[in-house]
Amino acid sequence: MNYIKSFVKGTEDAMPSGAETVGRLCDRVSSSTLLDDRRDAVRALKSLSKKYRVEVGSQALPHLIEVLRSDSNDDEIIAYALETLFNLSTIDVDDEGDMVAQPETILTFIESFIAVTENVILALNMIEKDSFAARWAAVRLLTSLLRGKPNELQQIILIMPMGISRVMDLLAESREVIRNDALLALIELTRGNSNIQKIVAFENGFESIFNIIREEGSSDGGVVVEDCLLLLLHLLKSNTSNQQFFKEGSLIQHLTPFFDIDPESPWSAQKNANFHLMLKVIRTLVSPSNPSNMTSSCQLAMQHCLLLRKLSDLLMATGIPTDILTETINTVSELIRGCNENQQYFASVMAPWDPPRPALVVLLMSMVNAQQPFQLRCAVLYCFQCFLHKNAMGQSQIISTLLPSSLEPQDVSVGQLLCGGLFSVSDSLTNWLAATALSHALRSNNDAKHQLLRVQLATAPGNPPITLIRQITNIVHQTTFLQTRVGLLCLLCGWLTNCPVAVSHFLDNSTTVSFLLSQVAENGTDLEFVMHGVCALLLGICIIDNDGSVSQYTKESLIELIVARVGIERFCDALNCVPQHDIYTKALQKPQPSADEPDHLLLNHTFAKLFKTQEDVIIKTVSNLEDVKKEEEVKAAMKAHDSIVNEYKTLIREQDSKLEAFKGKCNKLEADLTSSASLLSERDAQVQQLKDQYNLLKLTQGTSGDETTAVMTKRIDDLNQQIIAKDNELKSCQQTISELKAQGDVKLSENPSADEKSQKDIISMQQEEENASLKQKLAEAENQIEELQKTASEHVAKYIESNSVCETIKKEQDDLLILLSDQEEKLSTYKKKLRGLGAEVSSDEGEDEYEGGDLNEEESETNNVNGEGA
Repeated sequence: MNYIKSFVKGTEDAMPSGAETVGRLCDRVSSSTLLDDRRDAVRALKSLSKKYRVEVGSQALPHLIEVLRSDSNDDEIIAYALETLFNLSTIDVDDEGDMVAQPETILTFIESFIAVTENVILALNMIEKDSFAARWAAVRLLTSLLRGKPNELQQIILIMPMGISRVMDLLAESREVIRNDALLALIELTRGNSNIQKIVAFENGFESIFNIIREEGSSDGGVVVEDCLLLLLHLLKSNTSNQQFFKEGSLIQHLTPFFDIDPESPWSAQKNANFHLMLKVIRTLVSPSNPSNMTSSCQLAMQHCLLLRKLSDLLMATGIPTDILTETINTVSELIRGCNENQQYFASVMAPWDPPRPALVVLLMSMVNAQQPFQLRCAVLYCFQCFLHKNAMGQSQIISTLLPSSLEPQDVSVGQLLCGGLFSVSDSLTNWLAATALSHALRSNNDAKHQLLRVQLATAPGNPPITLIRQITNIVHQTTFLQTRVGLLCLLCGWLTNCPVAVSHFLDNSTTVSFLLSQVAENGTDLEFVMHGVCALLLGICIIDNDGSVSQYTKESLIELIVARVGIERFCDALNCVPQHDIYTKALQKPQPSADEPDHLLLNHTFAKLFKTQEDVIIKTVSNLEDVKKEEEVKAAMKAHDSIVNEYKTLIREQDSKLEAFKGKCNKLEADLTSSASLLSERDAQVQQLKDQYNLLKLTQGTSGDETTAVMTKRIDDLNQQIIAKDNELKSCQQTISELKAQGDVKLSENPSADEKSQKDIISMQQEEENASLKQKLAEAENQIEELQKTASEHVAKYIESNSVCETIKKEQDDLLILLSDQEEKLSTYKKKLRGLGAEVSSDEGEDEYEGGDLNEEESETNNVNGEGA
């Protein structure tokens, strides 16, 4: 009673201080034996913990931990103790927004609590209590501890058995308040710790999150959907393993229903927040910083599940808030970046206008419109950049819209929009955006660079057209906007890199080099130094990629101009100023263009990478003039050598052509010679054939026919003799058979006994056997006679045929003799005419002897052949 009176007695005694009150309550918690008294004391400490946080934290912390350890069976006192610890570890603000307690004090309490691992284990054990108050207070305490000392507490929970699983089980809690606070605890638990993120993912974390999102109304849901999406973002961001698990688990398709929205539904602040987080989740899966294979697989999966289609429809819809539209454009940009299939689909998307126009044209119309928000215009530029990334066909199509075409006058092309933005005189940001967009159409595409050199622009009426590169150069000289000048200079750097033809066109303007040298030599503000560095880079590219076609500005002469008018040191300083600037560093970090202010948007990611690769090469080249001179001398010598070689090649080609002509003539003459030789050989063969026929006839006329006839007659006589002999044999066989029959009959008549029957049988059997043998011999003899007759008939036919051949040969011989006699008469006539003309003619005797000798030799050879044949 005295303790209570100390709080209520009047002015007689002074009120105790907060520290004293806390001390008395702590003594009561530690010394009281009744549970109700300890419970009341802990309740009192809870009520004082917000106002007297330092006093309660410094005195009551050990007693509260002891309560958790010793009074764990009483849910009410446990809930009071956990709520007191939660108040001690939470940073609160008052009505005016000022912090009630200093963060250092709260961090001190948290450090004291988690210094003993057992204390964290006690707090996690309280999560499993069925009491709503105790479980809710434990979850809230865990969240506040994670916010204060995340790394230390994450390590403690990570090594605890089933520590993360206990928290994950809370997502299935039917009491939504506990489930929602469990989401907050998991958000803090997974922040920046990839190991815990993996464990949560493999504990069916993704499925649990999507279930809660569907229950809460998806995109139209409240803050719980926002917490789920934030947790999903923590699990996927910079975690390749979870991204792979998410993709392979076919969970990407669960993202598509989120964008099934009613066009007429209002866009609340909470809906905006939900959309922002979902778009960030998608961008996390297709971020350019991810491994390329992971990004490409997620891009294709999103296209196949119609997510890209949903986002494209959202781009072309009306009534979308500007910030959501901007983030959607950025998301679509990374969905199509470097993915040819998605780029082709996006190129086919049409805006629902009358008439319909490509989505890319509609977006570029927004980019070159100075009335559009700055972030939205940057997002469109990023979309255009991603559309052309690793898309050579798309680059060629963009450049083709700048060339003369068959477009209708009312049609608007990408090339017209870019040219319009490039030469706008009212907005420097439009100039920069258009120049940067055009530079992306030229990146790593030499064909596009050459095609762009063909573009000519119409100037004032009556004046001749001017090339695009000359017009850009003129604007660089004349403009007073720093942003416009830097954007066009960056475009020229990308255009001239690795393109000597473009360098020659650029150097044809005699004032270009002087302007660049004057800019490098000037002093200026911080941003102007960036422009001077870009001018120095452009001069360096003109040196590196110079083919010497412009005699006034060769590689050696340009370096000499830099040395004379600027100095090597000043030139190198101008180059070195650019990498030291924050604008360059920010541009180099990521492909997406961004800046705090529109005027600070000077460099883009592509140009920053180009500057990084070319800077050292340019400095090394410019600093070594002697090496450049030697290189130029070598090139001149090589050029002279090449000219000599070309002359020799021309001479060799002419000689080759002449040689081919001679070969053709030779082949023709050889063909003529071959035909003449074949004709001559045919004539010789005919003459030889006539001689052979003559000799053959001469030989066969006297003896050949008679001998053949005699041979055939002899063969026929022999066959007839054989036939007669076989007939005689047949007759003798028949006679023998008759004699045997007669002898058998005589023997039977002389011996008529009792065995007459058996003897007759024996004799008949013998006779039958002999008859069979004789019949067989008779049949064989008949067969032989038939064969001999057949052979005789064949020889007779051959004899008749040979007689007819002989008659034919005799007839041909008579004809040949007539021809030879006619020829001899003509020959003698010609000889007489030649002698009459006074010409010398050889004697006929020698020729006759020669011919006679040949004939005698041929006759003897023929006789020998006939003899061998006989």
